[in-house]
Amino acid sequence: MSGPDASLTVSVVICVYTEDRWEDILAAVSSVREQSHPARETLLVVDHNEALRERLLKEYEERADVRVLANAGPRGLSAGRNTGIAASRGEVIAFLDDDAVAERDWLRHFAEGYADPAVIAVGGRTVPIWASGRRPVWFPEEFDWVVGCTYRGLPPGRVRVRNVLGGNASFRREAFDAAGGFATGIGRDGDRRPLGCEETELCIRLSRARPDAVLLIDDRAVIHHRVPEAREHFGYFRTRAYAEGLSKALVARSVGADKGLESERRYATRVLPAGVARGLRDAVLARPGGAGRAGAIVAGVLTAAGGYVVGSVRARRGGATFTVAPVEGGAHG
Repeated sequence: MSGPDASLTVSVVICVYTEDRWEDILAAVSSVREQSHPARETLLVVDHNEALRERLLKEYEERADVRVLANAGPRGLSAGRNTGIAASRGEVIAFLDDDAVAERDWLRHFAEGYADPAVIAVGGRTVPIWASGRRPVWFPEEFDWVVGCTYRGLPPGRVRVRNVLGGNASFRREAFDAAGGFATGIGRDGDRRPLGCEETELCIRLSRARPDAVLLIDDRAVIHHRVPEAREHFGYFRTRAYAEGLSKALVARSVGADKGLESERRYATRVLPAGVARGLRDAVLARPGGAGRAGAIVAGVLTAAGGYVVGSVRARRGGATFTVAPVEGGAHG
């Protein structure tokens, strides 16, 4: 691929919901404003928190490149992203978590991917910043998706993928014209049960609408994502794994198990057994946490599988639904 198109305009959407992350939000915005490929604008979408919205409006009232918006849809990350997409003016819309900071060349690497007109989405690599200062010895890298980060098992380099990961991702505007927005009723809603998979469902839907479209992950497009202390414990690990199973059941119900579980089959049959073997080997060699990592992988698989079964039953009974709507608005150029 050729180098980045310097004229490519990128809007960055950061969804926010709590004043507890005030310093993180400011850091996220600063990291966007320092990009080597400048963002056209940063959109802060506030999820039904008027006090936070007013505080951000005051903070950025003199910054023409930062816009503060209220989530125009139901509470939750998906509707917040859709609000940002509708209000954005860039040719590409990138998403950054509110508790993450992007490296300086983040958007430049995204822009390089779009030099190929067939590419419709580009994601990056998300590195954890552990609150305790170091990875818990029992926490397997194969499960870093539990804390919203890139996990062991994803191929390195710039590679074609089924789906990008939502906290560090970008899409051409026409992706949303073709497939609609993020589904509501499937992803995160503030501090409630930590569901996910909304970007997986969108990417599969997008590939169906545009079979010729290429989706990439470029591991040079790096962000650093905070992992709060509460998420370093096994209780959260188990809760998040269960929620992932629930979410995957919804995705499989929507797009079919073939596509909905395509990447997960490889992950479960190749990546995870290798991780268990590595953990057991480390235990034999008396390396810290080896047995714990092997056990966590097994527990994570079983818990996610349990969530998937429960989610499948609920979906069949019609007790769990989500909605996809077209994204209105937006302007080119």
